[in-house]
Amino acid sequence: MTQSVVVQVGQCGNQVGCRFWDLALREHAAVNKKGIYDEALSSFFRNVDTRSGDNGPDIYKGKICSLKARALLIDMEEGVVNEILQGPLRDVFDSKQLITDVSGSGNNWAVGHKIYGCQYRENIVEKLRKTAEHCDCLQCFFIIHSMGGGTGSGLGTFVLNLLEEEFPEVYRFVTSVYPSGEDDVITSPYNSVLAMKELNEHADCVLPIENESLFEIVNKINQMINSGKLGSTVKQNSLVTSSAGSAKTLQEKPFDAMNNIVANLLLHLTSSARFEGSLNMDLNEISMNLVPFPRLHYLVSSLTPLYTLADVNIPSRRLDQMFSDAFSRDHQLIQADPKHSLYLACALLVRGNVQVSDLRRNIERLKPSLHFVSWNQEGWKTGLCSVPPVGHSHSLLALANNTCVKPTFIELKDRFMKLYKKKAHLHHYLQIDGMEQSCFSEAISSLSDLIEEYNELDATKGGPRIDPSRLKIAV
Repeated sequence: MTQSVVVQVGQCGNQVGCRFWDLALREHAAVNKKGIYDEALSSFFRNVDTRSGDNGPDIYKGKICSLKARALLIDMEEGVVNEILQGPLRDVFDSKQLITDVSGSGNNWAVGHKIYGCQYRENIVEKLRKTAEHCDCLQCFFIIHSMGGGTGSGLGTFVLNLLEEEFPEVYRFVTSVYPSGEDDVITSPYNSVLAMKELNEHADCVLPIENESLFEIVNKINQMINSGKLGSTVKQNSLVTSSAGSAKTLQEKPFDAMNNIVANLLLHLTSSARFEGSLNMDLNEISMNLVPFPRLHYLVSSLTPLYTLADVNIPSRRLDQMFSDAFSRDHQLIQADPKHSLYLACALLVRGNVQVSDLRRNIERLKPSLHFVSWNQEGWKTGLCSVPPVGHSHSLLALANNTCVKPTFIELKDRFMKLYKKKAHLHHYLQIDGMEQSCFSEAISSLSDLIEEYNELDATKGGPRIDPSRLKIAV
């Protein structure tokens, strides 16, 4: 069994991380009835004997003693991390896994990347090494951060660079939350474009997520509940649930429902690494099969069924409908249109009681309506994990490497240029040591190159499919 380490950076990263650990514990509690520390748990948790101090020896076999998350929590403001430490998850982390400051990054990428990056570099490296030493077979780092603020974008991408330096063989999956057009952080286009350059160069896979898409999904679910379409009985322990768990005693925070969606994406993504299945899909296989060109590693994710978020008892949707939903825009975590764009590759990760024949049948059914690049017409990767999410018979995560991410990047570039042409707010960045104007021109140039690479691929869409000529063999 392999292990993964989660690095959550900034306010958004830690809030999403908090939901992830909560849901992961519930999922394992539902499966692991005997309370034995098993391989599934070891992928994200250590079993620690706390009787000999806070960070005692690991126990590899036998009863669960004290579970500690394989995680590093970083934020340059204390608020969110302190909240986690005072909440129900406080025992899952110890002080050696936290790096906090008090003043924050002031929504400035340069403060997070240049100032705090230098200041905390050794501390971060030491804590990452300690976390890695507790793993038998470390396969992947998950970074969770946002693109619009200062700490998430600046320090988050600094940590990404560190991971490449210190652990070049370990995969780096990044979950990046992109700001919406009506974002209240005026400098978010600067922060996002500066962070994009780092993601282009140092990540193996990026799962871009847009706040607008999450907001729309949550709104739709609320409308359906209020209109009575979904029925009204609340599931006692549905996996995708409010922050308060089945007993809704605590006040749910405004972003909890949105963060739950992202947390579920990560749970689903790692389910094959944690549980048995007839077609196990490793995380390195996702990178290997879905990223044909190193820079084009941005994957559009869609999750179904989504109504689990509402904790509502409704009959399970037909299996084929679930596959159709995964290719509809309503279920995507980014506002894009893959059906009318070009697929480089696509992965379907199914959980629950689903047969390989169901997978094949649905791929054959959907294939004619999807445009794949001429040289990868069979570019499907499939995974089957037998353990479904709590309270459901099956679920599906689709990951598409598709040129439809291009409009998101074009819009980001346009918002950046509006500020940059006027040199608005630039002085806040240029007064930071090591931050030059060339950082901005290099970042926008990196983004423009990425957009151009997608343009070149789009230009091949609809062209004749030419099979390569074969060598003639003389008889």
